[in-house]
Amino acid sequence: MHYVTQGKGKLLLLLHGFPDFWYVWRFQIPELAKHFRVVALDLRGYNETDKPEGVDKYRLHLLAGDILGLIHALGEKRAIIVGHDWGGVVAWSLAAFSPEATEKLVILNAPHPTAYTTRTKGSLRQLQKSWYVFFFQTADIPEEVLSRDNYFFLKNMLRRSLVKKDVLTDEDLKVQSEAWSKPRALTAAMNYYRANMNPAILFSERTIAFPKIRSPTLVIWGEQDVALSKDLIVDTDEFVDAPYSIKYLPSCGHWVQLEEPELVSKYILEFLKNP
Repeated sequence: MHYVTQGKGKLLLLLHGFPDFWYVWRFQIPELAKHFRVVALDLRGYNETDKPEGVDKYRLHLLAGDILGLIHALGEKRAIIVGHDWGGVVAWSLAAFSPEATEKLVILNAPHPTAYTTRTKGSLRQLQKSWYVFFFQTADIPEEVLSRDNYFFLKNMLRRSLVKKDVLTDEDLKVQSEAWSKPRALTAAMNYYRANMNPAILFSERTIAFPKIRSPTLVIWGEQDVALSKDLIVDTDEFVDAPYSIKYLPSCGHWVQLEEPELVSKYILEFLKNP
């Protein structure tokens, strides 16, 4: 597992989502590192981290297990977990099933897994927003489409999803495309969806029983998210048996840490400094 690190103090892990890698936290790392030992990692399959073959190697419990293993490998028993998008989903899972390892939890634009699976199938609006989830289920075709014309689809998707377009430069996209071009990286990214969000799971009457979160939890939510409806985050406190708060960012899209980097860092630090 590859990661970058800065700072000293309590361990704080930053978990990215699709289609990012540790670089998406470039604005938060130096600010948080003034107070914590920050580790921004590449999740399984992304950038420089190992990319095991097979859809089953990307099931949620294995992804969460990676984070637990990293905490222990770094010489700690617990950590503050900050997750965005798929990193947020992994963070929810780690906090639910390994509460002893999760000191505090910060989630950026990632609904609780139970909320996503139960509310999506009853929401035409969210099903429409989730069109890409179903496209990613097909074999090989998504990888071909996403990599065509020097990753034009992915670059365009990122830019169009931002409310503040200027936060993503051509140089940023070049750095991103270098990570996407690593062998098997795109297939690994697709396997997150194939393993955990296929129609058999989304439309099943049975859902995984997640224990309630026992760690203090902060959710930061960009209200203009093109992929995730605000309905998915309503009443999230029902999944948390601990202090819970939410901060809405009305002028932000999915990538709140890029569009409002100072404010996101401020909210995280205020939450972490509270007893």
